[in-house]
Amino acid sequence: MSLFNAYMALSGAYDAEIIKDERLSRRTSLRVGGPAALVAKVHSYPSLARVLTTLQEESVPWVVLGKGTNIIAADGGYDGCVLLLGREFSRIAVDEEASVMHVGAGALTAQAVNVALQCELSGIEMLAGIPGTLGGAVSQNAGSRHQWIGSCVRGVVCHVPGQGLCRLDGHDIEWGYRTSSIPATSILLEVELALDPSTKAQVSERIDRRLYRRKMQQPMGVATCGGIFCDTAHDSAANLIGRAGLKGKRFGAALISEAYPNHIVNEGGASAQDVLRLIDEMQTQVKEGSGVTLRPQVKFLGFSS
Repeated sequence: MSLFNAYMALSGAYDAEIIKDERLSRRTSLRVGGPAALVAKVHSYPSLARVLTTLQEESVPWVVLGKGTNIIAADGGYDGCVLLLGREFSRIAVDEEASVMHVGAGALTAQAVNVALQCELSGIEMLAGIPGTLGGAVSQNAGSRHQWIGSCVRGVVCHVPGQGLCRLDGHDIEWGYRTSSIPATSILLEVELALDPSTKAQVSERIDRRLYRRKMQQPMGVATCGGIFCDTAHDSAANLIGRAGLKGKRFGAALISEAYPNHIVNEGGASAQDVLRLIDEMQTQVKEGSGVTLRPQVKFLGFSS
């Protein structure tokens, strides 16, 4: 692997921004994580294809990152290239007559929800208040416990390294709680959403209800990566963690939220190791107290195992 050769080959690349050794704490909402060897923000499909070809030639591993809102990055960083989807992948187009939205994977979920509202289209209100990009939301089938974005997906366009562009029909994708069968080896570029005609007043009311519920269920204005664990079929992860007596538990500057115990807050200067110790404690205590194995819904970047 030659990171130096990759950096030299990509420096000055058309329609791409290449950065060396940028700390992942700047790219994640939890504000932890050491440096990524390379960060490449690509603004068009040709630039993405060129960057991927170079990385393959130099045997440099890569990962796609949205807004880092459900990522825990290692203190040692990531010894590879972090790919960010820029301008071309952040566009939103609407066919109002067909009630269909075409949304770039790099577009913010908040933007998609707002465009649907302005066009009086209903179906993605469950994304209101969920941070990050639409690509990340679709890959993890984000939503509430009873409504998932996958139900609105008519199709997705992906780039498959070594093959090129491919389209997956929404009905051919397996959607589950916080999961989808979109291959992890592909890069999601665009999502086609089939929505329902509505009125601005009705859509706005549903968005407001969703935002209110989210404000009641998660800490606001602090450094966190969202809910750490998936809810179980019979109880919420927050209830299980609370009953284990872990509210307010801390390691270093990482704290289990008192009000929202499925969330870990970085009070300033926390390390990824602090966060991992809390996650291990949460799993251990809940298993011993309730017999339930908590499944993380956050993603881990840069860890050896």
